[in-house]
Amino acid sequence: MTAALSLPTETAPHDLALGAVALTSRDPERLIPFYRDGVGLEVLSTGETTVLGAGGRPLVEIARRPDAARAGVRAPGLFHMAIRVPDRSSLAARLMALHHMGLRMGASDHLVSEALYVDDPDGNGIEIYRDRPADEWPRSPDGTIAMATLPLDLNALSREAPPAAQPAPAGTDMGHVHLKVSDLEAARRFWVDTVGLTIMARYPGALFVSADGYHHHLGLNTWQSSGAPAPATGTAGLDHFTVRLPQASIDALGQRLAAAGVAFTALEGGGLTARDPSGNTAVFRPA
Repeated sequence: MTAALSLPTETAPHDLALGAVALTSRDPERLIPFYRDGVGLEVLSTGETTVLGAGGRPLVEIARRPDAARAGVRAPGLFHMAIRVPDRSSLAARLMALHHMGLRMGASDHLVSEALYVDDPDGNGIEIYRDRPADEWPRSPDGTIAMATLPLDLNALSREAPPAAQPAPAGTDMGHVHLKVSDLEAARRFWVDTVGLTIMARYPGALFVSADGYHHHLGLNTWQSSGAPAPATGTAGLDHFTVRLPQASIDALGQRLAAAGVAFTALEGGGLTARDPSGNTAVFRPA
């Protein structure tokens, strides 16, 4: 009988925050008007990588790779990145901006949040949302959170838009990242058993996991990608996403990854990078 792995007892990370999502694109300039005018982000720097953000906080990085192959719809990768605005008026401003650009979008009331959904010109999924106060989130006795997908009243939301167009305000951040994975159980073992996140909700073919009781920092689903192989390195779409943690939590994570036999790379400055079983790359950096 093979002995069970002995993982460090303190597995749950605390004070987790998501940083920028890094994309690969054949033509970043084609994406800039969408993120600037629709999402409301400011161009922070340009070059081989274009960085956009709000309030000086980088949120989206787009690296140029003219020869990047397009990922198939079934490939693991980004289902959507979720940019969180601080209030309902800011969400209404984004609704009007996307409408004026003539973009098709979806909209949902998730009980814990109100959200708009749209694709960027490369087909990357984007959610823009605002949270309801945490004391209004419906919770089950076991601590999990009840989320739903209900219609969002866009007419009512539009009435809260400011009179003039405005960018996403300071306080806008990356609220969560939703990933396509090829095997939900393997993803659970990585993100829950090893990284230490907590399951907050379960849907058919999907898990929602987080730290510190948030409704979810990561979504994981197999709705399109069940059994699909990881895309080749350099494929257009998701390159990596950033997770910010205290240094002690990153050090403990490195120990758990090593104990679980998961390959990772130590980074200068105390961070590390690792890939989940579906090939999605996370870069963990000190907060």
